[in-house]
Amino acid sequence: MSNVWKIYILALISFLVGTSEYIISGILDQIADDLHISIGAAGQLITVFSLVYAIGTPILMAFTAAMDRRKLMLISLGIFVVGNVLSFILPGFGWFIAARVIMALGAGMVVVTALSIAAKIAPEGRQASSIASVIMGFTASLIVGVPLGRIIASSFGWKAVFMGIAFVGIVAIAVIRFTIPRIQGDKPVPLTGQLAMLKNPKIALALAITFFWLGGYSIAYTYISPYLLQVAGMGEALLSTALLAFGIASLIGSKAGGYSADKKGINFTLAAGMIIHITSLILLPFVAHSIFAVFVVLILWSFSAWSTGPTQQYNLVTLAPESSGVMLSLNSSMNQLAMAVGAAIGGVTVGQVSLTSITWFGAIGVAVALIGVWGLARLRSNPKSVQRYSSEVHIQEVKVAAKEGGCPQVSGQA
Repeated sequence: MSNVWKIYILALISFLVGTSEYIISGILDQIADDLHISIGAAGQLITVFSLVYAIGTPILMAFTAAMDRRKLMLISLGIFVVGNVLSFILPGFGWFIAARVIMALGAGMVVVTALSIAAKIAPEGRQASSIASVIMGFTASLIVGVPLGRIIASSFGWKAVFMGIAFVGIVAIAVIRFTIPRIQGDKPVPLTGQLAMLKNPKIALALAITFFWLGGYSIAYTYISPYLLQVAGMGEALLSTALLAFGIASLIGSKAGGYSADKKGINFTLAAGMIIHITSLILLPFVAHSIFAVFVVLILWSFSAWSTGPTQQYNLVTLAPESSGVMLSLNSSMNQLAMAVGAAIGGVTVGQVSLTSITWFGAIGVAVALIGVWGLARLRSNPKSVQRYSSEVHIQEVKVAAKEGGCPQVSGQA
């Protein structure tokens, strides 16, 4: 089997993991009804998953840095499958949260390991595109995984979705076992070196942009299914179509964001995307009486929100190009932390204010991120600060490496 096909297999695995994370938003109302809990409480399942993912993944990857990548992938997939099986067989909300914790720990390691393997087995000069192919699996989970999961949940019950994911995960373990070669592990950047990056005000502000942009998005998206059912008055069949349209728009927006960043620049693309994002969230409650208008606004929302993703990743890399792996790793953890906090705030908003108001609170979060984009543009006028703090990171790595008797390296993990 060629390495190109092996990368497609890794992309399929990222699709599986993405589906397990995002599917909660697509079946939130069914989970709440079946477990006899509120919509807000059900939304905390996303908070738990994202928080465990954000905190647990860097720690676990640090402990397993030297492990053979194929072995680590098999172990990680095994943990992920166990979490999904437990989600199917264990009763009650408390046990489901425990299963989601296990699932998140496995999912985080699967993603980072898949990206690492893709970079190592990619043809010469195609490492970046290979990593992009793996990441594309996550986008595909929004397009196919969430709407398909909604259909399966409506036909066989929401727990059947997780059993299906577990079954495909078992097949993936067998495929990985016989197709992916043994690959030596990496030596990661010391945690002290990674944390030193946060001393740079530009990097700290850029990560804050990620937090408020994705946090605002998560406040609204976490509760998208009950919102469309109860506020917009959609039926079950139409909801699946709306989720599919949302997913397709996210793919187009992601591609458009990367193209615009190359042609129009980072600041323009980020600002334009966030302005449309804010406008869409504000408009959504006003057009709830018209299904056609809701579809239009949903597409604009998804398109604009996901146009920010690749642009923001590129934005972070340009701030410290010599430490791109660390920057992407920090951004990945910030992504999950933002999702966790956004889902938590959304749950409080639904419980204490109203389901309709989640779009307004989401818009506020994105507006703060937009202010951050403006502030970062001003800070960029003084490029010496990035160089100064990057030097501090390198000095820290040298000190740690000297203690370990080795040489400082930059991990390619993202």
